[in-house]
Amino acid sequence: MAKFNVGDKVVYPAHGVAEILSIEIRTINNNQQTFYILSILENSMRVMVPENNIDQIGIREIVSIKEADAVFEILKKREKIAESATWNRRHREYLEKIKSGSIFEVAKVLRDLCILKNDKELSFGERKMLDTVKSLLIRELSLSKGVTHDEIETKLRAIFHF
Repeated sequence: MAKFNVGDKVVYPAHGVAEILSIEIRTINNNQQTFYILSILENSMRVMVPENNIDQIGIREIVSIKEADAVFEILKKREKIAESATWNRRHREYLEKIKSGSIFEVAKVLRDLCILKNDKELSFGERKMLDTVKSLLIRELSLSKGVTHDEIETKLRAIFHF
C-alpha cells in the first residue's frame, strides 16, 4: 500500500493532480480508519479517501521525468484508429483508460482524439473529453518536469498543431 505524507502531490484517476492536505483518523461504525484529505488542484474539490482504498482507487505519485519523457514519445506515435468503432464504443474505451489512472493511457486518449480531430469534426463529447485529458496531462507533466503549464501546452501544440 502506498504511503503518502501531508503536502505530497498525487494523481487521483480521472480527477487529476491533488495535494494531500491532511491525514486524519476518524471513527466510523466503531472502527477507526485513517483517511487522506485531498484537494484536487484543478477545481479545489476536497476528497476524503480511506488509506486502505488508495491502491484500489489507483491514487499514485506524480510520474518521474523519465516517465514524462515516455509520455511524449507515446504522443508522437501516429497509430491508425479503428474507423469502424462507433463513438459510443470509443467513448467507453477512452473512459476506461482515463479511469485507469495510467498517464500512458491518458496520453493515448489525447493522441487518438487529436488524430481524429484532424480527420473529422469532433462531437461535443469528444471535444469535452479532449479538453479533459489535455488538462490532466498538462498539470501532471508540468509538475513532473518542473516547468509551467504553458511550456507543456506549447510542446503539445508542436506535436498536434492545435
